[in-house]
Formats: sequence, C-alpha cells, structure tokens
Amino acid sequence: MSTARYRAFIAVAQHRSLSAAARALGVSQPTISSQITTLERQSQIELFHRQGYRMSLTGAGHKLLALAQKIVAIESEADFFLRDSGKLNQGELKIGAVGPFHVIEMVASYRACHPGMQLSIRMGNSQQVLHDLEHYITDVAVLAGMHERPEFQAYEYARHAIILFVHKSHPFAQRRQIDIQELNGQPLLLREPGSTTRAAIEKVLSQAGVKAQLGLEIGSREAIREGVIRRLGIGAVSEAEFIADPNLAPVRITGDPAHTTTYVYCMKERSDSLLVRSFIKTFQQLRP
Repeated sequence: MSTARYRAFIAVAQHRSLSAAARALGVSQPTISSQITTLERQSQIELFHRQGYRMSLTGAGHKLLALAQKIVAIESEADFFLRDSGKLNQGELKIGAVGPFHVIEMVASYRACHPGMQLSIRMGNSQQVLHDLEHYITDVAVLAGMHERPEFQAYEYARHAIILFVHKSHPFAQRRQIDIQELNGQPLLLREPGSTTRAAIEKVLSQAGVKAQLGLEIGSREAIREGVIRRLGIGAVSEAEFIADPNLAPVRITGDPAHTTTYVYCMKERSDSLLVRSFIKTFQQLRP
C-alpha cells in the first residue's frame, strides 16, 4: 500500500478536516478524500467519525494512527539511508523540547555538522513532548528528568542545581546563599504539578522538614519571573534557565540539594537509526 495514503490519513487525524489536511500536504482535497475512502473501503473499517466538515478518529483509527506514523518514520529512515551515501546532506530532523535552553545549543551544533538538514522544534510540556516522540511526530526529545519507560532510550546531557531568585528588595537579595530551613513559611511561586523543577524542590523541602507556602501556581517560567518582579513570592529555577534582570537576585540553597538533569530521548527501536544517531553523536560532543 502506498505510504501516500498513510500520510493523508495522518494529516486528516492531526488537522481533523479534509481541507486542512490537503493544505498541509499541498494536494487537492479530492485527492485526500479519495485516499481516505480507499483506506476505509479496502479495510472495511471506519477510521473517522464525520460531523459535518469535522472528522475525528474512531477507536480503530487511533490504533492505525500509531502504526501509520511508524510506517512513515521508517520510510524516512530508508530515504536517509539511501540518499547521499548516508551523509545526511538533506532531509528533516524533528525535535521535541520542553524549553529552549539546551535544545537551541544542540540545534546550533547539529546544523554546523549537517548544514543541509532542515530542523524543526515542537515545544510542549513533558507529557506532550513524550507523546509526540512515542507517536513518531518527532525523532528525538529534549527534556528534564528521567522518564523510565521500556520504549524510550535516554542519554544524559547536563545536570544543573536549582536556585532561587527573589526581588531585589527581598532580604535574601543581599545574600549569595541561604540555608533550606530559611524557606520555612516563605511564599514560593512554582510551576504546575508534574514540573520537574517543582518536584525536585518539593522533595528536598520535604526531606528537610521545611513547610514553605505555595504562594502561587503558575504555568510558565516567564510568568514566574513576572510574579517575582511584582513581589508575589520566591521563584525556583534550574541554574541554566535563570535569566538575569536588574529587578531580580539569584540565591543558591546551601549545598545545592536540588537539581535537574536534562536528557535526550529517542524511541529505543530507533536508537541505531542514521538520523537519530547523528543527533546523539552531535550532542555528546557538545555535552559539558
């Protein structure tokens, strides 16, 4: 069966309409419609629920989506292997990431080694980034924390202490470091549950018997910075992710008890692929 049909199926599943899928693939809507109809007719399985112009996957469609994404990824691997004697002079590498801080330096290094490759980065939270990797939407993923699942292969990249940052008027701003006990009763501005940084800081607070206040739960690093600037509480961030500001002062916790570790993930079954190995090799040369 032609992989064009699988690409059409994936596009419709992602965009939830024939017209949007056609625009994404650069083909006509009748072409997309014909490919989907042929898939359903040949298999005698309904793959989509149709509600006007909107289309959503059936249970069978969800099962086929994972297989179709894998087929398309394997086809890409074959293209990379056969083209340019495996030198990766052209093609696309899709990267998932939870933040820009490490992935951008990795991309810069990779592009220097493979200038003909097209690179794309999909940002999201950890759950979304791992979902995209598992469903072959991305080739590799860069995120903090170890996610031990049998289908993933993880490579450690860097480890950084978690530091605090306060408004310049805060009493802690005049000190380079504080003891963790001094956070007792202090209002902390933290990311949403599931954040690697939040989990790490909460763990060391619990181990030390410290009861800080949850001053505010905020869904982005940028918003936490704004909250600290407006004196709503104390922020916590990986040292590598702290952005200097005249209104902010970084403060270490004595002994650096909390840290985050950045990993590069790939699907274990793709760990030997030419495309994935090219990225792993590049970031391992860059690793501090």
